[in-house]
Amino acid sequence: MTSKREGFLLIRNDLRNIAIIAHVDHGKTTLVDGMLKFAGEFSDHQVIADRVMDNDDIERERGITILAKNLSVHYNDVKINIIDTPGHADFGGEVERVLKMVNGVLLLVDAAEGPMPQTRFVLQRALELGHRIIVVVNKIDRPDARLDEIADEVLELLLDLDASEEQLESPVIFCSGREGTASLSYIDKGKDLQPLFDLLIDYVPAPEYDEKGDLQLLVSSIDYNEYVGRIAIGRIERGEIHQNQDIVVGDYHKSKPHYHSKVANLYQIEGLNRAPVKKAIAGDIVCISGIENITIGDTICDVNNLEPLPFAKISEPTVEMTFSVNDSPFAGQDGKLITSRHIRERLQRELLKDVSLRVTDTDSADSFNVAGRGEMHLSILIENMRREGYELAVSPPRVLFKEIDGVKHEPIEELHIDIPEWAVGSVMQKLGTRKGELIQMNPQGSRMIIKFHIPSRGIFGYRSEFLTDTKGEGIMNSVFYSYEPFKGDIPRRQVGSLIAFESGESVTYGLYNAQERGSLLIGAGVPVYEGMIVGISPKAEDLVVNICKRKHITNMRAAGSDDALRLIPPVKFSLEEALEFLADDELLEVTPNNLRLRKRILSNQMRAKSRGKR
Repeated sequence: MTSKREGFLLIRNDLRNIAIIAHVDHGKTTLVDGMLKFAGEFSDHQVIADRVMDNDDIERERGITILAKNLSVHYNDVKINIIDTPGHADFGGEVERVLKMVNGVLLLVDAAEGPMPQTRFVLQRALELGHRIIVVVNKIDRPDARLDEIADEVLELLLDLDASEEQLESPVIFCSGREGTASLSYIDKGKDLQPLFDLLIDYVPAPEYDEKGDLQLLVSSIDYNEYVGRIAIGRIERGEIHQNQDIVVGDYHKSKPHYHSKVANLYQIEGLNRAPVKKAIAGDIVCISGIENITIGDTICDVNNLEPLPFAKISEPTVEMTFSVNDSPFAGQDGKLITSRHIRERLQRELLKDVSLRVTDTDSADSFNVAGRGEMHLSILIENMRREGYELAVSPPRVLFKEIDGVKHEPIEELHIDIPEWAVGSVMQKLGTRKGELIQMNPQGSRMIIKFHIPSRGIFGYRSEFLTDTKGEGIMNSVFYSYEPFKGDIPRRQVGSLIAFESGESVTYGLYNAQERGSLLIGAGVPVYEGMIVGISPKAEDLVVNICKRKHITNMRAAGSDDALRLIPPVKFSLEEALEFLADDELLEVTPNNLRLRKRILSNQMRAKSRGKR
């Protein structure tokens, strides 16, 4: 280790801690792959999967990073700890907390798209913490790259976010993560990533520490392992830590009593792996097991000197759903984990890792209110649960209102859309009815870039309409903007549901008659139950259809003549599309193998009675 004294502090010249931040799909994880390869963390004969850091199945399927991940590389005797952060706004809680562990950030910006909503969100957090910024213009090999414009757009963004003089002078480097090249000039393509590494070492500050100070480590992240329990991850702010050391744990806000514990195992990140170590000092990012009740925001201190550190404020959840025990007639057929105890334990385990999540009890012992940063945030949790063997029923998403000075306020999103010029009219009209306020319009070639401020509830259910209106060519992204006074009623859904009349199995004859009433969600031979939603009605009213009805057998016609009936292929909803479709009186039944839409009250007769009472 090389250290240099400055005043009363030592500077760790052998270490740099950085985070990579960007909007979703701007190439963070691909660039990390390139950095690992350049630094020689992989041998020449090793076969490496693309986006090696996205090791979760859902991350690979969707091409997004959900959880922040730690890795390290070595360059010219300097260890560089890198944190690959999520780019989607719904996982902003991950970004906010890990920024506490670093001294500088690489801000990735797509060479064609430029700064996007999440770029602003993550950059603002980094600026507030006073971090040095290196602007990385990525994907310079794109044919539609705007290399001469992007740097100016980033500068405008920095000015808009009240960056300091130093931050306004942030260096810019041009990269291709896919090809593993970097250059300080957009005219010169570059041949490898050496310019990026050199700039990183020179510009990002080395950690400073007091060699005589007592231990102080802020826990910024939590991992969980069934063998060792909770694993605390954080940067040592002061002092040093040893394996088997006695420590005291407390939190800055004194929300719980402090307690004594012991460090069972100590790890540092080497490449993509955790390597056990006996000792670590200030500036190091470490993983610690053995502290049973440790949680995010706690400070691990010397046993004789409890000095908790303040924890970065995490943005509050804006969307809530109710998770309930599945009580449909098909409950327990697919999943193994179906009771309220199973669901409660799983949600409590998720709270250990996800600081943006809130779980509260309801009046029913079988239901829990789960609040998060957005629909995707909660849908990822639901998808993980169903893959783990859980069954549950989920309510439609609803926004969380706030009362400020006696006035009802609601969350407002900053919505950025990129659409073909011919789609502008229909999109503007739709967003207008959803209380969208036009902020900015910029033409870009044959496309239009439009910015709106719109209530969060105005976006619910719109994404599928948007893709239809733009014929799949539109791009839509949003990020939380602020709380503003309630904007009034917004029409939620313009279509109704086709509801199964009875329990049984869908048959071609019944489906053929039903498809004249709307679009089907299921095909023939599918088990259904009374109150299950089997299609979409083009009118706003719900319709009950008998899809189990068979053709009567007579001497003139046989049941087998169903073969001549042609069915239109059913619409297949993804999990997000199903959640967006739900009306207030509907639920989504989630099992490992099926997603079923249903009415809250399954009995058609009981539902008609409840409507009559209203």
